Amino acid sequence: MQIVATAIFALAILHTFSTKFFERLAHSRPAHSGVWHLLAEVEIVFGFWALVMAVVMFSLQGTDATKTYINGRNFTEPMFVFVIMVVAGTRPVLHTAKQIVQVFARLLPLRESVAIYFVILTLVPLLGSFITEPAAMTLAAILLAGRFYSSNISERLKYATLGVLFVNVSIGGTLTAYAAPPVLMVAATWSWDTAFMLTQFGWKAAIAVFINGAAVTVLFRRELAALASTPAARDEAATAAGSAMPSWIVILHLAILAGIVVFAHYPPLFIGLFLLFMGVASAYPQYQDRLILREGLLVAFFLAGLVVLGGMQQWWLQPLLSSMSADAVFWGATALTAITDNAALTYLGSLVDGLSDEFKYALVAGAVTGGGLTVIANAPNPAGMSILRKYFADESVSAGGLFAAALLPTLVAAAAFRLL
Repeated sequence: MQIVATAIFALAILHTFSTKFFERLAHSRPAHSGVWHLLAEVEIVFGFWALVMAVVMFSLQGTDATKTYINGRNFTEPMFVFVIMVVAGTRPVLHTAKQIVQVFARLLPLRESVAIYFVILTLVPLLGSFITEPAAMTLAAILLAGRFYSSNISERLKYATLGVLFVNVSIGGTLTAYAAPPVLMVAATWSWDTAFMLTQFGWKAAIAVFINGAAVTVLFRRELAALASTPAARDEAATAAGSAMPSWIVILHLAILAGIVVFAHYPPLFIGLFLLFMGVASAYPQYQDRLILREGLLVAFFLAGLVVLGGMQQWWLQPLLSSMSADAVFWGATALTAITDNAALTYLGSLVDGLSDEFKYALVAGAVTGGGLTVIANAPNPAGMSILRKYFADESVSAGGLFAAALLPTLVAAAAFRLL
């Protein structure tokens, strides 16, 4: 079953690199366009192949074994990402985030649009260390969508922005011990607290985040500066200026968001807070835009599929990691993260006894470094993809294009963790 599950996992990875192919089929073969559109949704991929694996498991091992395996998987992360996406994407939270971005943007001696772009790609990913990476990804993606992607920017800028965003969010959550999924998986086992993360990882990550953000901003500064006078930018600014929000509704939403973050590992508590939020949103619809329930559910489906498929990969991943030196494990983890969730990778490493401190550092550093190379590399990536994908050609993001865009930011992160 493990070998079969690995073969299905490989097919799922191949499928993520083929979504543009299915999107083209949807246009060239309209008779079954619905099916092709479904298979072109990157958020559907791992959930779909997890269902295939479950059917195969039922046929090979029977009902009891399949139910035991599924019940033994931990689906807290998919549930949490769904909840945090929906709450973080509400108008009161976005209103607060926009104000914070505007304040810091005004401190920079740059054109407004250029300064806002730089702040979104640097400050917001670092906020992920406190509000969690999925929340930071959601906020950054929505802010980028409203201010830049909706303004018909070039495909080159779209891909470059997405690559830097994914890498910066992946490493930007390492200032604390609870916000980045790959860190969370080992923090308790290895006794890593926030002070340790800040001194060993956080400051290095912050330097890499700012270098990546500055590089892409400088590279596309002319195109970004030209957006200042576009109709989309003026409409967005007018909406922000006219969106007066009562203080109490903002405080209530931020309090619920904070509670969900605090109880991120206790589903009964954060689901309860989410139900409270849904009641508030229903009672005061005048302070809400459309809730991103569909996007959140698709991302949760994606991550749940990854949890199901990933649970059968331990048989080859763990021995492979155990056989590597500290230097090899850094680059090995960076590469392996591109084809498997980085949290699953560090979790498997935490099961190995007798690891040196150097090996532990290299494993986690490599896992977060490679977290932007593909959509499956880091749990928050599908959240950003679901929000920004519709702005790309054919409403599909090329896996090769994303990899190429994230490669240089990834190398910057690697240099920060290995040389500083």
